[in-house]
Amino acid sequence: MSKLSELFAQCALEDRAALIGYLPAGFPNQNDCAKIIKAMIDGGVDAVEIGFPYSDPVMDGPVIQEAAEIARRNGITMSRTLDIVKEVADTGTPTLVMTYWNPIEKYGVEKFCSDFSRNGMVGTITPDLPIEEASTWIANTKTHAIHPIFVVAPSTSDERLKLVTAQCSGFIYAASMMGVTGTQTTVSNTAGILVDRIRKISDTPIAVGLGVSNRAQAAEVAQYADGVIVGSAFVKALLQNPNDPISAVSRVANELAVGVRER
Repeated sequence: MSKLSELFAQCALEDRAALIGYLPAGFPNQNDCAKIIKAMIDGGVDAVEIGFPYSDPVMDGPVIQEAAEIARRNGITMSRTLDIVKEVADTGTPTLVMTYWNPIEKYGVEKFCSDFSRNGMVGTITPDLPIEEASTWIANTKTHAIHPIFVVAPSTSDERLKLVTAQCSGFIYAASMMGVTGTQTTVSNTAGILVDRIRKISDTPIAVGLGVSNRAQAAEVAQYADGVIVGSAFVKALLQNPNDPISAVSRVANELAVGVRER
């Protein structure tokens, strides 16, 4: 059983959702990125998604786009991202990478799976890889014991939902709404409906992302999801508190960690 599967099993025993935190690699800078992610973990984050900053982030909202652009200006590379993944994974925390397909293809599919799995990555989220074109990717993830995680949305048809979720491992990423990432004042009620649809066809854990930014929203999503994914709230805290990043992300993590336990 992988560290990710163990996490969801443990959270089920504790009758709570897992808190999954996201941060782009190399943000706010390459030296402090891993240190800040460790502060998120110390604050209560159960698993980490490290995003690879990409020039055409179709799923990312303005907050994460800004962070990704800062990281790109700082010279982040796939090689340096690999170093950050290893440093975070060495804490024992389930560590994933979220990346668009082009960077993987450019790096080399087999090389990506080999290098990153060897350095502790347990899974990869590929938001723009169509399932119909994913056979080579899925074969390589199986070879290297990586969880392939795909994104489904409220607009996903029942037929396609079966097709995509059947290929997911570790967890299924359920987008709470149509559109891009970003903090919201409320979480769309379509998220619960989507989770119900997935539950009817899959036993794989379901993590909901897009829009969760505070304790109340985390608690709301934790009522029906196995995991709560938060990214923009951490990035926003760092953008607003550049002189005290550790305290900034710790406060957000503490608040959200309480929320996912309020089932």
